Amino acid sequence: MAFFSICKPYQLKPRVYPAIPRIQIPCSLNLPHFFCSINDQQTEGNSTPNPDTVQAEEGTIPEPEPVQAEGGTIPEPNPEQLVRQRIPRGRQRNPEKLEDIICRMMANRAWTTRLQNSIRALVPVFDHNLVYNVLHEAKNSEHALQFFRWVERAGLFNHDRETHLKIIEILGRASKLNHARCILLDMPKKGVEWDEDMFVLLIDSYGRKGIVQESVKLFNTMKELGVQRSGKSYDALFKVILRRGRYMMAKRYFNKMLSEGIEPTRHTYNIMLWGFFLSLRLETAMRFYEDMKNRGISPDVVTYNTMISGYNRFKKMDEAEKLFSEMKEKNVQPTVISYTTMIKGYVAGERVDDALRIFEEMKSCDVKPNAVTYTALLPGLCDAGKMAEAQRILKEMVGRYIAPKDNSVFMKLLTAQCKAGELDAAADVLKAMIRLSIPTEAGHYGILIENFCKAGIFDRAIKLLDKLVEKEIILRPQSSLDMEASAYNLMIQHLCHHGQTWKAEAFFRQLMKKGVLDPDAFNNLIRGHSKEGNPDSAFEIVKIMGRRGIPGDAEAYTSLIESYLRKGEPADAKTALDSMIEDGHIPASSVFRSVMESLFEDGRIQTASRVVKSMLEKGVKEHMDLVAKILEALLMRGHVEEALGRIDLLMQSGCAPNFDSLLSVLSEKGKTIAALKLLDFCLERDCIIDFSSYEKVLDALLAAGKTLNAYSILCKIMEKGGVTDWKSCNDLIASLNQEGNTRQADILSRMIKGEEASCGSKKGKKQAAFAS
Repeated sequence: MAFFSICKPYQLKPRVYPAIPRIQIPCSLNLPHFFCSINDQQTEGNSTPNPDTVQAEEGTIPEPEPVQAEGGTIPEPNPEQLVRQRIPRGRQRNPEKLEDIICRMMANRAWTTRLQNSIRALVPVFDHNLVYNVLHEAKNSEHALQFFRWVERAGLFNHDRETHLKIIEILGRASKLNHARCILLDMPKKGVEWDEDMFVLLIDSYGRKGIVQESVKLFNTMKELGVQRSGKSYDALFKVILRRGRYMMAKRYFNKMLSEGIEPTRHTYNIMLWGFFLSLRLETAMRFYEDMKNRGISPDVVTYNTMISGYNRFKKMDEAEKLFSEMKEKNVQPTVISYTTMIKGYVAGERVDDALRIFEEMKSCDVKPNAVTYTALLPGLCDAGKMAEAQRILKEMVGRYIAPKDNSVFMKLLTAQCKAGELDAAADVLKAMIRLSIPTEAGHYGILIENFCKAGIFDRAIKLLDKLVEKEIILRPQSSLDMEASAYNLMIQHLCHHGQTWKAEAFFRQLMKKGVLDPDAFNNLIRGHSKEGNPDSAFEIVKIMGRRGIPGDAEAYTSLIESYLRKGEPADAKTALDSMIEDGHIPASSVFRSVMESLFEDGRIQTASRVVKSMLEKGVKEHMDLVAKILEALLMRGHVEEALGRIDLLMQSGCAPNFDSLLSVLSEKGKTIAALKLLDFCLERDCIIDFSSYEKVLDALLAAGKTLNAYSILCKIMEKGGVTDWKSCNDLIASLNQEGNTRQADILSRMIKGEEASCGSKKGKKQAAFAS
C-alpha cells in the first residue's frame, strides 16, 4: 500500500488513428484505444473530434447509414437487431496501469534491444510521472537502473531532480553505491542542480553499509562542490559515525557544526545521546543532555526514551525511574516504547514485580503493549517462577494476535512451565505458537515429549510424536531447535518396550537425516525389533550402525541372536553372533551354547564348528560335551581336516577331547580313514591313548582290507615305543603276503620278533599306554 501512495498518477495521451475510416455496418463498433477510456480521448493539435464519439458521450447512438449495393439500397433491418453487444456483468476490472505493464515486461524478459523496442512501441510519450512510477515499481534495482539509463540515452526523457533522487534511493537501498555516486556526481552535466537531500541520502546509504570513510568523504565533498550543508547533513553524518562507535569523531564534527553557526536541534541531540549510550559513554551522554537543556531545548519523548534506555544499559534503574517520573510531570506522554524500556530495565535488574506494575499501569493509561513489550516481560516472569502470570499474559498476547519478536520466548515458557510441573500450561504454549502462526520446531515438541514421558503420560507424548513425524517437522531446513537426546531416547525406549518399534524407527530415521547417530536409540531399536520377533529389521539397524561406526550394545546383540533362534534361523543367529564379536563384545557362554545347539540340531555341523572356533578364541572353555558331539559329527561326515584343526585349538586351550571315545566310535561305524588320520594326529603329538583304541582302529582297517594303512599305523605305534601283542598281527602279515606286499610283511615280522626279544621277562604283559 505504501508503494501505491508514493506513485504519481499518470495521464496517458491517446494515439490518434486518422487513417482508419468509420465502418458502415448495422451495428455500432467502437475502436479500442490503448489504456484510456472514451472520456479521455482527446485529439491532438487542430484535429476535429470524431462525431460518433461525441454522440456516444452525449448518450445517443448514431443511426447507421444504409450500405449501397449494386442492386440498390438494402432495406433497414429490424430495430431489435441493430445493436447486439454483450453487456458485461459484475464489477468492471480497472485497466492495468502502463507502468505495471512495463515493470512486468522487464521482470519477465532479458534487457535487449527487442524489449526496448517493445516498450517504445507501447508508450506514446515518456513523461515525468511515467518514468518516476516505473522506477518506483521496478522489481529490483537492476531493472530500475537499466530503464533509467535507457530512456536518457535514447533521448526519450530528460531526467529531473525527482527521478535522480529516486534512482539514488533505489541504488543505495540495494547497496549499489558506486552507481549511485556516479549518477549523483554527473548531475550537473545534465543540467540538474545538486541539493542537500541527495547527498544526505547517499551518506546514509554508505553508513548503512558500514563504509564510514566514504560517508565522511562525501560529507566533506559537499562543501567543495558548493552544496549548502545544514543540520540535516550533520544529523545524517552523526548517525553514520556513531553507529560504528566513533564517538570522538562525532564530537569533533559537532564542534565543527557549532563553529559554522549551525545550531543543533532536538533531533541532533537525540542522535548524539543514542550514539554515546551505544558506545557506553555515560558521562559524555549526560554532559550533552545537560547542554541540551541549557540551550533551552526541552526533551521530547524520544529524548526521554533514549536516556532511560541508556540508564538501563548501566543498570541504573533509580535514575531511569526519576526520568520516567519527570517525563510524566512535564506532560510528555509515555509511549509504548517508554513503558517497554522500563519493563526491560526492571527485568534485567530482576525486579519482576515492578515490571508487572509498570505493565498494568501501561494498560490503564490506554497504551497497548506490543510484541517487544511481551518479549521483554515473559522471560522475566519465567525466571522468577511466576508461571500463572506468564500464562495469563500469554493468553492476552494470543487474544490480540501479537507474535513476539524473539521466538525463543516460547522455548523459555515451555521449559519453565514443565519445570513447574504445569504440563497443561506447557501444552497451551505450543497451541499458542500454532495460533500465532509461529513455526513449531522439533525442540519445542521435544520438551513436551520428555516431560510427558517423565510424568508417565505416554499417550499424550505419542500424540505429539505422531504430529511431529506426520508433518516432518524434524526435517524442516529452517529449523534451529533440535530435539534433545533425553527426549527422543525416552520416547523410543517406551515405544520399543510396548510393541511399537516400527513407529520408533520411523521417528528415528527422520532424526538420522538430521545427523543424529545416538547409540542408545540404535540399541533400543534392536532390542525392540528382536522382542517383537522381527530380527531382520533389527539386523538392518545393526548394518546401519556398522556403516556409520556406531558401537552396539552386548545386550542388544544377545536379544537379536535369541530372536533369530526363536524364529528357527540359526544361520542368521550365527551371523549376528559374528557381528557381536566384531564389535568387540564377548558373548556369554550360554549364547555360544544356544547357537551351537541350534546349528547342530539343524544339521549345520561346519557352521557349528566355526562357532566352536570363535568360542575358543574368546577364551570360553565350557560346553565340552557339545563340542565333542560336533567333533564327532565332523569326523563322521568326512570333514577330518576341519575336525583336526578344532582339536588342535582345543589342545592349545588346555581342553583336549576324549580321543579314545572318538576312535572307538569311528572304528565301530567303519569310518576307517577318519580314525586312521585321528590316530596318526594323536601319535604325532604323543597323546595319551588306551591300547584298546589302537586295536579297534587296527581291527577296523584290517576288516576293511586296508592292510597297508594298518601296516603303516602299526609301524608308527611300534616306533613310538609301544609294546604290542596285537592278536591280529599274524593275520595282517598273512594279508600282506597274500596281497603281494611281502616286503612290508617281512619288515613287520622282524619288528615283532625284535619287540618280543627286547621285552624279555616282560612278555605277556600289555603296555596300556605310552607317554612322551
